[in-house]
Amino acid sequence: MSRRSFSALVAAFAALGLQGSAAPKPPAGFVAAFELKSDDPLFGGLSAIDVSDDGTGLTLLSDQGSYATGTVARNSAGQITGVQLSPFARLKALGDAPLSVGRNDSEGLAIGADGVSYISFEGVARLLRYARLDGSAENLEGHPDFPRLQRNSALEALAIDGDGALYTMPERSGAADRPFLIYRLRGGVWDTALSLPRPDGFMPVSADFGPDGRLYVLLRQFHGLMGFSSKLIRTTVGEDALGPIEVLFESAVGLHDNLEGLSVWRDGAGHLRASMVADDNFLSFLSSGIVEYTLPD
Repeated sequence: MSRRSFSALVAAFAALGLQGSAAPKPPAGFVAAFELKSDDPLFGGLSAIDVSDDGTGLTLLSDQGSYATGTVARNSAGQITGVQLSPFARLKALGDAPLSVGRNDSEGLAIGADGVSYISFEGVARLLRYARLDGSAENLEGHPDFPRLQRNSALEALAIDGDGALYTMPERSGAADRPFLIYRLRGGVWDTALSLPRPDGFMPVSADFGPDGRLYVLLRQFHGLMGFSSKLIRTTVGEDALGPIEVLFESAVGLHDNLEGLSVWRDGAGHLRASMVADDNFLSFLSSGIVEYTLPD
């Protein structure tokens, strides 16, 4: 979400002194929400999450060019009981220096089977490749459309499939009746054969390929002082088109905070699970946390 929109929201909260109301009932499949807190000066603005196959490993990405890894403790029901995070570290540019301000708006995270990480950026639209997250970046050649994408609404979602192809899409499509174009990078070649229909008011903020090989997309709608609603969908990916869109859940306005990151995995009971991370945008009246749902298989 653009900083301008959040500045307006802050001003409105300050002027009206609004208090939050009771949270509505979660949709079916809700497991739990776990709030994340840290005194780390780089903590906040969480935009992406990757959960390991066994649900105990964690990578978090901030929208200001930093990341942390950690471990997750769970109870017998699979609910999170604790998270231990490493100190957040700044992502590096092409050398040893950190990404510069204005070029560090990291939004999407995709980690391949080989452990290589890819990150998409919303400000200056581009993809970077990291053989190691603590190492130097490598530029991936971008699509010709990237320089023309709307600033602060560019490459928000990023996913990698089982063959190593990358899929990224902007947060805005350019018009209310225009689908979201999906940019696919395979073997060093971009194509735009795929697009995602634009649901009313919802915009894509994260994507992931689940262990079932299907594409999952997390969408968000901003309702001003009322807060956010979220929608999780999944589909199959063909050569030239997506399959039917299945809505897995849609949360009521204000139920969750600003869910921005998505990771889909299979828990110890064999159930598909979606782990989503909330972005506090470094604002005191929003919170950071992990929200989890089990999904129909």
